[in-house]
Amino acid sequence: MTTGAELLDLSPVVPVVVLDDADLAVPLARALLRGGIKVIELTLRTAAAPAAVERIAAEVPEIVLGVGTVTTPEQAELARKAGASFLVTPGSTDRLIDAVLDTGLPFLPGAATVSEALRLAERGITALKFFPAEASGGVDFLKSVGAPLPSLRFCPTGGITVESASRYLALPNVGCVGGSWLTPASALAAGDFDRIEELARAAAQLSR
Repeated sequence: MTTGAELLDLSPVVPVVVLDDADLAVPLARALLRGGIKVIELTLRTAAAPAAVERIAAEVPEIVLGVGTVTTPEQAELARKAGASFLVTPGSTDRLIDAVLDTGLPFLPGAATVSEALRLAERGITALKFFPAEASGGVDFLKSVGAPLPSLRFCPTGGITVESASRYLALPNVGCVGGSWLTPASALAAGDFDRIEELARAAAQLSR
Protein backbone atom coordinates (compact mmCIF):
# COMPACT_ATOMS: atom_id res chain seq x y z
CA MET A 1 0.00 0.00 0.00
CA THR A 2 1.43 3.36 -1.01
CA THR A 3 -1.37 5.93 -1.02
CA GLY A 4 -4.12 7.22 1.21
CA ALA A 5 -6.59 6.62 -1.60
CA GLU A 6 -5.99 2.88 -1.33
CA LEU A 7 -6.86 2.99 2.36
CA LEU A 8 -10.40 4.06 1.52
CA ASP A 9 -11.01 0.89 -0.45
CA LEU A 10 -9.82 -1.69 2.07
CA SER A 11 -13.10 -2.08 3.92
CA PRO A 12 -16.48 -0.36 4.17
CA VAL A 13 -15.77 0.19 7.87
CA VAL A 14 -12.49 0.96 9.61
CA PRO A 15 -12.74 0.00 13.30
CA VAL A 16 -11.60 2.89 15.49
CA VAL A 17 -10.22 1.26 18.61
CA VAL A 18 -9.26 2.52 22.07
CA LEU A 19 -7.37 -0.02 24.17
CA ASP A 20 -6.49 0.30 27.85
CA ASP A 21 -4.80 -3.11 27.91
CA ALA A 22 -2.19 -4.10 25.34
CA ASP A 23 -2.89 -7.78 26.06
CA LEU A 24 -6.19 -7.38 24.21
CA ALA A 25 -4.59 -6.13 21.01
CA VAL A 26 -3.73 -9.41 19.31
CA PRO A 27 -6.97 -11.32 20.04
CA LEU A 28 -8.91 -8.23 18.98
CA ALA A 29 -7.10 -7.96 15.66
CA ARG A 30 -7.60 -11.66 15.02
CA ALA A 31 -11.33 -11.41 15.78
CA LEU A 32 -11.67 -8.56 13.27
CA LEU A 33 -9.89 -10.62 10.62
CA ARG A 34 -12.13 -13.62 11.25
CA GLY A 35 -15.10 -11.32 10.73
CA GLY A 36 -13.76 -10.12 7.39
CA ILE A 37 -12.35 -6.75 8.45
CA LYS A 38 -8.72 -6.47 7.35
CA VAL A 39 -7.91 -3.01 8.67
CA ILE A 40 -7.80 -1.38 12.09
CA GLU A 41 -7.20 2.12 13.41
CA LEU A 42 -5.71 1.93 16.89
CA THR A 43 -5.84 5.33 18.56
CA LEU A 44 -3.07 6.90 20.63
CA ARG A 45 -5.45 7.84 23.43
CA THR A 46 -4.11 5.57 26.14
CA ALA A 47 -0.78 4.63 27.67
CA ALA A 48 -1.24 1.08 26.37
CA ALA A 49 -1.53 2.12 22.75
CA PRO A 50 2.15 2.02 21.65
CA ALA A 51 2.63 -1.49 23.05
CA ALA A 52 -0.64 -2.59 21.46
CA VAL A 53 0.57 -1.31 18.08
CA GLU A 54 3.85 -3.20 18.46
CA ARG A 55 2.08 -6.44 19.32
CA ILE A 56 -0.34 -6.30 16.40
CA ALA A 57 2.46 -5.40 13.98
CA ALA A 58 4.54 -8.34 15.19
CA GLU A 59 1.86 -10.99 15.64
CA VAL A 60 -0.95 -10.13 13.21
CA PRO A 61 0.80 -8.88 10.07
CA GLU A 62 -2.23 -9.84 7.96
CA ILE A 63 -4.18 -6.83 9.21
CA VAL A 64 -3.47 -3.36 7.86
CA LEU A 65 -2.54 -1.48 11.00
CA GLY A 66 -3.35 2.20 11.26
CA VAL A 67 -2.52 4.48 14.15
CA GLY A 68 -4.94 7.30 14.79
CA THR A 69 -5.32 10.38 16.93
CA VAL A 70 -1.85 11.40 15.77
CA THR A 71 -1.65 15.03 16.85
CA THR A 72 2.10 15.78 17.06
CA PRO A 73 5.19 15.11 14.96
CA GLU A 74 6.55 13.04 17.83
CA GLN A 75 3.51 10.78 17.77
CA ALA A 76 3.85 10.31 14.02
CA GLU A 77 7.41 9.06 14.47
CA LEU A 78 6.46 6.92 17.47
CA ALA A 79 3.71 5.24 15.43
CA ARG A 80 6.08 4.58 12.54
CA LYS A 81 8.65 2.98 14.82
CA ALA A 82 5.99 0.88 16.55
CA GLY A 83 4.97 -0.68 13.24
CA ALA A 84 2.08 1.36 11.85
CA SER A 85 1.09 0.75 8.24
CA PHE A 86 -0.68 4.09 7.99
CA LEU A 87 -1.49 7.16 10.09
CA VAL A 88 -4.67 9.10 10.80
CA THR A 89 -4.82 12.64 12.15
CA PRO A 90 -7.91 14.35 13.60
CA GLY A 91 -6.88 17.71 12.11
CA SER A 92 -4.26 19.12 9.78
CA THR A 93 -1.72 21.75 10.80
CA ASP A 94 1.16 22.36 8.42
CA ARG A 95 3.70 21.16 11.01
CA LEU A 96 1.79 17.95 11.62
CA ILE A 97 1.25 17.16 7.96
CA ASP A 98 4.93 17.81 7.20
CA ALA A 99 5.91 15.34 9.94
CA VAL A 100 3.45 12.71 8.74
CA LEU A 101 4.74 13.04 5.18
CA ASP A 102 8.27 12.61 6.50
CA THR A 103 7.39 9.17 7.86
CA GLY A 104 6.75 7.93 4.33
CA LEU A 105 3.56 6.21 5.45
CA PRO A 106 0.19 6.62 3.75
CA PHE A 107 -2.21 8.64 5.85
CA LEU A 108 -5.66 10.14 6.19
CA PRO A 109 -5.50 13.74 7.43
CA GLY A 110 -8.49 15.17 9.24
CA ALA A 111 -10.62 17.97 7.80
CA ALA A 112 -13.91 19.39 9.03
CA THR A 113 -14.36 22.43 6.76
CA VAL A 114 -14.14 23.28 3.07
CA SER A 115 -11.10 25.48 3.70
CA GLU A 116 -9.27 22.68 5.50
CA ALA A 117 -10.07 20.29 2.68
CA LEU A 118 -8.85 22.79 0.08
CA ARG A 119 -5.56 23.32 1.91
CA LEU A 120 -4.93 19.60 1.85
CA ALA A 121 -5.94 19.36 -1.80
CA GLU A 122 -3.40 22.11 -2.62
CA ARG A 123 -0.73 19.78 -1.24
CA GLY A 124 -1.92 16.95 -3.47
CA ILE A 125 -3.74 15.09 -0.69
CA THR A 126 -7.14 13.90 -1.89
CA ALA A 127 -8.05 11.11 0.58
CA LEU A 128 -9.23 12.69 3.82
CA LYS A 129 -10.73 11.87 7.17
CA PHE A 130 -13.90 13.91 7.78
CA PHE A 131 -13.90 14.44 11.52
CA PRO A 132 -15.94 14.88 13.65
CA ALA A 133 -18.44 13.78 11.03
CA GLU A 134 -21.79 14.00 12.78
CA ALA A 135 -20.91 17.18 14.67
CA SER A 136 -19.64 18.85 11.47
CA GLY A 137 -22.68 18.37 9.25
CA GLY A 138 -22.61 14.66 8.52
CA VAL A 139 -24.12 13.32 5.34
CA ASP A 140 -25.50 16.72 4.31
CA PHE A 141 -22.06 18.32 4.48
CA LEU A 142 -20.50 15.63 2.31
CA LYS A 143 -23.33 15.91 -0.21
CA SER A 144 -22.75 19.65 -0.41
CA VAL A 145 -19.00 19.47 -1.01
CA GLY A 146 -19.20 16.73 -3.63
CA ALA A 147 -19.81 19.11 -6.53
CA PRO A 148 -17.25 21.85 -5.74
CA LEU A 149 -14.60 19.36 -4.57
CA PRO A 150 -15.07 16.40 -6.92
CA SER A 151 -11.51 15.11 -6.58
CA LEU A 152 -11.75 14.53 -2.83
CA ARG A 153 -12.84 11.33 -1.11
CA PHE A 154 -13.51 10.88 2.57
CA CYS A 155 -13.54 8.49 5.48
CA PRO A 156 -16.09 10.13 7.79
CA THR A 157 -15.51 9.32 11.46
CA GLY A 158 -17.09 10.51 14.67
CA GLY A 159 -20.57 9.70 15.88
CA ILE A 160 -21.29 7.20 13.11
CA THR A 161 -23.32 4.15 14.08
CA VAL A 162 -24.20 0.88 12.44
CA GLU A 163 -27.58 2.46 11.62
CA SER A 164 -26.14 5.58 9.96
CA ALA A 165 -23.14 4.01 8.23
CA SER A 166 -25.06 2.99 5.12
CA ARG A 167 -26.20 6.59 4.49
CA TYR A 168 -22.57 7.70 4.37
CA LEU A 169 -21.45 4.75 2.27
CA ALA A 170 -24.09 5.57 -0.33
CA LEU A 171 -22.33 8.87 -1.13
CA PRO A 172 -20.00 8.85 -4.15
CA ASN A 173 -17.29 10.81 -2.29
CA VAL A 174 -17.17 8.38 0.64
CA GLY A 175 -14.89 5.36 0.45
CA CYS A 176 -15.39 4.01 3.95
CA VAL A 177 -16.46 5.08 7.42
CA GLY A 178 -14.69 4.91 10.75
CA GLY A 179 -16.63 3.34 13.58
CA SER A 180 -16.11 2.43 17.20
CA TRP A 181 -19.22 0.24 17.41
CA LEU A 182 -17.28 -2.82 16.18
CA THR A 183 -15.23 -2.93 19.37
CA PRO A 184 -17.54 -1.89 22.22
CA ALA A 185 -15.91 -1.32 25.58
CA SER A 186 -18.21 -3.86 27.21
CA ALA A 187 -17.09 -6.62 24.83
CA LEU A 188 -13.44 -5.75 25.31
CA ALA A 189 -13.80 -5.71 29.10
CA ALA A 190 -15.43 -9.13 29.01
CA GLY A 191 -12.98 -10.57 26.50
CA ASP A 192 -15.94 -11.33 24.26
CA PHE A 193 -14.11 -11.62 20.96
CA ASP A 194 -16.89 -13.73 19.47
CA ARG A 195 -19.11 -10.66 19.77
CA ILE A 196 -16.49 -8.51 18.08
CA GLU A 197 -16.16 -11.07 15.29
CA GLU A 198 -19.94 -10.99 14.83
CA LEU A 199 -20.00 -7.20 14.63
CA ALA A 200 -17.09 -7.23 12.19
CA ARG A 201 -18.83 -9.73 9.94
CA ALA A 202 -21.93 -7.52 9.76
CA ALA A 203 -19.83 -4.43 9.04
CA ALA A 204 -17.87 -6.18 6.30
CA GLN A 205 -21.13 -6.86 4.47
CA LEU A 206 -22.20 -3.21 4.31
CA SER A 207 -22.42 -2.13 0.68
CA ARG A 208 -20.63 0.82 -0.85
